[in-house]
Amino acid sequence: MKFSNNNSYTVKFFRQKLALALSALLLANGTLSASEETGGIKLYALNCGTLEMFDAGNFSSAGQFDGQKAELVDPCFLIRHPKGDLLWDTGLSQSIADMPNGELETWGHKTVAVKLSDQLEQLGLTPKDIEFLSLSHYHGDHSGNANLFATSTFIANLAEHEFMFSKAMRAQAVAFAPYAALENSNTVLFETEHDVFGDGTAVIKSMPGHTPGHSVLMLRLERTGTILLTGDLYIMKASRALKAVPSFNSDKIATLQSMKLFEALATREKARVIIQHEKSDFRSLPPFPAFLD
Repeated sequence: MKFSNNNSYTVKFFRQKLALALSALLLANGTLSASEETGGIKLYALNCGTLEMFDAGNFSSAGQFDGQKAELVDPCFLIRHPKGDLLWDTGLSQSIADMPNGELETWGHKTVAVKLSDQLEQLGLTPKDIEFLSLSHYHGDHSGNANLFATSTFIANLAEHEFMFSKAMRAQAVAFAPYAALENSNTVLFETEHDVFGDGTAVIKSMPGHTPGHSVLMLRLERTGTILLTGDLYIMKASRALKAVPSFNSDKIATLQSMKLFEALATREKARVIIQHEKSDFRSLPPFPAFLD
């Protein structure tokens, strides 16, 4: 594990001080509510692409989706905390936004309407301002812009990190390239879970099976309650109902065990589950730049 100070943190500190002073002024003038001024943990859902699947058959090894089309969202999530910002997943490569018709693959169609960096700019942020980066897993629709955040502290599941930088993955140039720069990032590794801010508000939990070290994110928001972001433990709402295991998962047995653990966690926490690729779940969240708190 490596740690170092980042000069951008100092710049961000003064930005935050200025923002707090402005907030106090707006509050005094009655133009900002007390709840907006408190600066507690906030969840922003960013649009980081869409995926049109010509045939979703691979989303179930049991053939439950054979021949069916699927339209998936591909969000990124920004968690803002007084101790720093955490970006969870980085979506499709924002270079696709420069392609008028998106990017066509044999399996489907990828589009990006607005760049991730442009969305961060709406909040006065650049990629270098993000203190923490974590990926639910290494797949390209979740790591497409990861290299932009090489100066962030990379929080990674140990098994996933070992696989991401294995000889086998290095040989897959297209898959390896989007996150290659993270190898030199300040890195925090965990095996079962990691409490990002040390106060229980953002806890990354290992839920392997989709990939060797796939993880989910649990957030405890003051007013909204507990949110669970699934990564790709479930691809669609129907996947959860059917306990469908994609044919390309690394370990079917581990996936089913993770699903069991996840559902127990969701019940215990009385959590709102956000299936990350599910359009209805994404649309149920406040449209960016609004947030949940």
